[in-house]
This record gives sequence, C-alpha cells and structure tokens, in this order.
Amino acid sequence: MTDQLKSTLKFKEELPEIKDYWELFQTTGWNREYNFSIQDLANAIKNSWFSISIYDSEILIGFGRVIADGVHHALIVDLIIHPNYQGKGLGSKLLERLVTKCTDNKIRDIQLFAAKDKFAFYENFGFEKRPINAPGMQLNYK
Repeated sequence: MTDQLKSTLKFKEELPEIKDYWELFQTTGWNREYNFSIQDLANAIKNSWFSISIYDSEILIGFGRVIADGVHHALIVDLIIHPNYQGKGLGSKLLERLVTKCTDNKIRDIQLFAAKDKFAFYENFGFEKRPINAPGMQLNYK
C-alpha cells in the first residue's frame, strides 16, 4: 500500500450509508444469485454485531461485518474490498480487525464462508476447513 493511499484511508467502526454499501456490494457479483433489494441489504447490515467500513476520502471501498451472539459464536460475513483496491493488503487489515473484535470479547468459535479460490487467504489467518467429521449443514431456499 502506498503512503499516498494510506493517508487517504479511514477505517470506521460503523455502518456505511446504505446507498454506498449497495454500490460496493454490486462489485462482488453476489447479487446475480441472491437478487437482494437495497432494503434487504439495509435490514441485513443493521443487525450486525460489529462492522467496519473503509473509506478512501469519502468513498466506501471496503466493508466487513460480524454476526454474533457476543459470547460464544461469531460468523464473519460480507468481507468486501472494491476490485480497484484489492491486492493492497486492505482485506487482510479488515479481517484482522474483525477477528480481533471477536477475540477481545473472548469469542472462541469464529466461522466464515469462503469461496474456494479464497481458502489460502483465510488459511493465512489460521482459519481451517471444517473437519470431515463435522462438516456442517445448511438450508437454502428460494
């Protein structure tokens, strides 16, 4: 990350304006499958236990959040870095802050969803694939 970029970045422990989040969320391609409305996303993020927004000047370029019970379980979701800012260490900084918030609160079970091509990124932070004897289950409906 360049010194010039560092000087314009701000990490804020707050939810972004929904229109800004909507624009950032669209860069992921996730909405092609989920087809969320802007109101769906507003409702989702307002129920976060913890969130961090990254701004370059006043432009939202990164976001991550945690859904948690605050004691035992936490799920890191929506870790997004705008494509123009990827590869600069921002995803790592964001993930570190999310994990630190959990560990500072003594949350021992921290989980996340990861695309197959992102496994190595998360493994660098100590995350492991769920064991075969406890792979987990999910229920999806449309």
